[in-house]
Amino acid sequence: MVSLGVDGIYVKAGLEKEKACILVALAGLSDGSKVFVGFQAGYRESTESWAGLLRDLKKRGMNRPRLVIGDGHLGIWAALRQVWPQAQEQRCWNHRLMNILDRLPKKQQEQAKLMLKQIPYASTKKEAERLKGVFQAWCRKQGYQEAALLIDHDWDQMVTFYQFPKQHWLHLRTSNPVESPFSAVRLRTEAARRYKKTQTATALIWKTLMIVQKHFRKLNAPDLLKDVFDGATYVDGIRVNELETEVAA
Repeated sequence: MVSLGVDGIYVKAGLEKEKACILVALAGLSDGSKVFVGFQAGYRESTESWAGLLRDLKKRGMNRPRLVIGDGHLGIWAALRQVWPQAQEQRCWNHRLMNILDRLPKKQQEQAKLMLKQIPYASTKKEAERLKGVFQAWCRKQGYQEAALLIDHDWDQMVTFYQFPKQHWLHLRTSNPVESPFSAVRLRTEAARRYKKTQTATALIWKTLMIVQKHFRKLNAPDLLKDVFDGATYVDGIRVNELETEVAA
């Protein structure tokens, strides 16, 4: 396993008034395929629930992923450090941008979005940091200190993808690969009344995801995935030995 995308989906199920949480993990394998490997009901997205899912994956023989991608919820990251502390972490840019925009007045959000979207698409980590500074300077000039501070939160984990092949960045910047199939799930669950048992909802969601999985396309540049799996080092998306050759030339 090269990467692991994680997220939780909430569904009306069980006897309690609150929605039940189903934890989902999608693996990116060294042959380029994407496969759902983890799926279980949990208590919201707690550390204990995520740790249980990760331990189950490990018990089933799954190797440590090189990179785990998810949103900023603390549960998964605390659990990851318990089970696979050497795995690298990538926070989802889509979630971070939405959270930042929520801290700005609506009349300023369009301009802010234009600046923010440039940051994760910068060609180098240094350029991303420069663009972050431009956005923060704009925020502070306008008096939006909270938004300026939020983009600094977990910054190192926001730019981990620069340590992987440039061809893979599309799949690594966000948790979209694991979240996108949820739209098919919601079509089948939101129209229904509350399921009496969480197990019933879990079975339906799993079956739906298995159908969706059949139509997944492979990850970009699958020929590079084995190198990533074997621990190849990349800087700004370029393999280190290739970068050294360019500098020497």
